[in-house]
Amino acid sequence: MTTIVIAEDHQSLIDGLSLLFEKDPEIQIIGKVNDGEKLIETIKKKQPDILLTDIRMPKIDGIVVTRMIKRMYPEIKVVAFTMFDEEDSIKQMLEAGANGYILKNSGLGDVKKAIETVMKGEFYFDKSLDTSFLEEGDSKKKKNILTTTEMQILHLIGEGKNSYEIAEIRCCSYTTIQTHRKNMMKKLNLHGKGELLRYAIDKNKYDI
Repeated sequence: MTTIVIAEDHQSLIDGLSLLFEKDPEIQIIGKVNDGEKLIETIKKKQPDILLTDIRMPKIDGIVVTRMIKRMYPEIKVVAFTMFDEEDSIKQMLEAGANGYILKNSGLGDVKKAIETVMKGEFYFDKSLDTSFLEEGDSKKKKNILTTTEMQILHLIGEGKNSYEIAEIRCCSYTTIQTHRKNMMKKLNLHGKGELLRYAIDKNKYDI
């Protein structure tokens, strides 16, 4: 059974969630609080599987609370339950350690799906959220893990040069270029023939 603590300063929402899970044999609500201070106390006493928390709360907000809880109890899954859909709010919650982000105007069934998803070890984002900025951030991380030499070779690949041509341009052996290719594919988690080329020429996403 999955145990949950709900942190929300609107009692009507707490009541609605309580009704949703009241007869669910797989989910049990073991705590309901209306502010950040009470939330910390409740987490320490009950240590649930999941915390469903608002971002803006009295006394201590959900971002600070999430950061504190993840430091004390990293195994607890945290799902933001909020009306804020701005990029900054999402980023701050994710940086604090949240495992999911769902909006309050979502159906109660979506809340259950969010809980089930994070319990599997996966992230959950509300289907109405624009999370494209997360993909851009991941692209930057991928680019930054390459060495200067690999970036230069990647640039040449993006220009359509094959390994023999790149070896001639860089005054090295064909085998050296092939080794760099394999290392880049491993670092970038790319698989299959042509993946590296597609990555290299996708100038809209990758500023090579």
